[in-house]
Amino acid sequence: MKTLDPGVARVLKRPHYPLEAILTCVRWYVAYPLSLRHLEEMMTERGITVDHSTVHRWAIKLLPVLEKAFRRCKRAVGKSWRMDETYVKIRGEWRYRYRAVDKEGNTVDFLLRARRNKAAAQRYFEKSIQQNGVPETVTIDKAEPIWPRCTR
Repeated sequence: MKTLDPGVARVLKRPHYPLEAILTCVRWYVAYPLSLRHLEEMMTERGITVDHSTVHRWAIKLLPVLEKAFRRCKRAVGKSWRMDETYVKIRGEWRYRYRAVDKEGNTVDFLLRARRNKAAAQRYFEKSIQQNGVPETVTIDKAEPIWPRCTR
């Protein structure tokens, strides 16, 4: 536990399960289209009896903390961004995706919403700027600009 990020270690103070099992469950839950009951079965096959609601609690506790830890380790993005908006199908449902990509093609950040929402896009863009710094130029598609210095 001493090599863990302090935020993660604080969330996992006294785990009743092996740390490797907890992190494996959370990783599989976010990386693959598995249900919580599937994860329960998979862990039982590996000799660890865990309830699906426990896996869900782990995910709820750990994911925000892990996101903060990973963002600190994220490599710097370029100063020229391209914003795009599109519909994507995720687990059989259509979602509206906002995405910022830098000049080298690295994803700056993204946002998934059930419906198109200008206020949410504005908040997402401001959050991206806060986390990655102010870009020199921002190019967007034919949508209405959400930031004063955006170009088309």
